[in-house]
Amino acid sequence: MMPCTSFQFEKPMKLISGFCRWTVALLILIMPTEAMADEQLKSELPRSEPFVIVVTDPLSERLACDCVEGYAQRKYEALGRHLQSKIGSPVEVYFGDSVESALRDENQKRERPLVADLVIGKHSVIAFEAKDRSWNYEPIAQLTGKDGDTTQWGLVVVRGADPALVVDDLEGYRILFGPANCDEKNSAPRLLIEEAGIKLPEKLEIASACSVAAKQLLDSPSDEKVAAIISSYAAPLLEGCGNVKKGDLRVIGKSEPVPFISAFVRGDMESDLRRQVQTALNGVRNEPKLLEALETRDGFVAFESETETTQTQTSKKKVP
Repeated sequence: MMPCTSFQFEKPMKLISGFCRWTVALLILIMPTEAMADEQLKSELPRSEPFVIVVTDPLSERLACDCVEGYAQRKYEALGRHLQSKIGSPVEVYFGDSVESALRDENQKRERPLVADLVIGKHSVIAFEAKDRSWNYEPIAQLTGKDGDTTQWGLVVVRGADPALVVDDLEGYRILFGPANCDEKNSAPRLLIEEAGIKLPEKLEIASACSVAAKQLLDSPSDEKVAAIISSYAAPLLEGCGNVKKGDLRVIGKSEPVPFISAFVRGDMESDLRRQVQTALNGVRNEPKLLEALETRDGFVAFESETETTQTQTSKKKVP
C-alpha cells in the first residue's frame, strides 16, 4: 500500500505538469501572432506628420545672397537628408526669418498645423520668439563656423572720415542699434557703450537690419555725429553685396561675444527621438561633404551658455 503522503502529492503534480505543457503550447502559438500583428500595425500606421526643421540662419543659402563666394550659402537640405537617414522618419526643411514666418504658408494649407521639431538659427532670435510665444524650446547644440567658433559680436562702426577712434569718443553721437532680439546688435553693444561712460537715451533708435543701419549712417548729413551697430557676420556681406564701398565704414569697437547659430529642440520631444537627433547632429563632424555644405569646420558641438561662452573667450585671451 502506497504511503498516504505520496498519493496526496502525485496526482496534483501530474495535473500541474499537464497544465504547464498546455500553457506553453498555447503561448508558442499566440506570441508570434501578436508580434506579427504588432509589426503589421506599425507598418499600417505611418507617422502622421514629418519631422520638421525650421532654419532661420542668416547665412543659409535660402536666406542670404550669393555675393561673397563660399560664404553665406549653407545648404540645410543636406542636413535634412542626413537627419532623415538617422531617425528613420521623413524630414521637411522650412526657411524664414522666424519660426512663424517659415511655417506660415505651409500651415495655411493644413487643418492641423505643423510644429517645428528642430529650429536652427541665431540663438537670441529663437530664444526671443520662443519666450514671446510661450513655446518650449531648448538649445542642444551650436554650429561652428569655418574658423571653429560658435559666437558672434556687435561691431560699432562710424563713417570712414569720422573723427571718433574708440567707443569712448561717442559722447553726443546718435547711435543706431539693432532689434531687441539680436543680442549682438542690442544688449551686448549697449553694455559696451554704457561701460565707456556714454549716456544713452531711454529708448534706443533701432535699425531693422545691418544693411538699413549702414544706409542710414551713410545717408546722414556729413556734419551729424552718427554711429551704428552691425553684426560681425554681416560685415563681409555689406561690402560684398555692394551696400557699402570699401572704406565707407570704420570699426571703432567690438562687443563681448554672444552665441551665434544654435539648434533648439521641442522641450517635450520624446527622449529616444531627442537622443537620435543629438547623435545625428554630433555626427555631422564625421561627414566631410556635409561639413562643406554647411560651411562649418567642426559641425555641431555641445551648447554652451552665454556665461560659459564669455568665460571661454576670456580664458582664450589670457593665453599668451
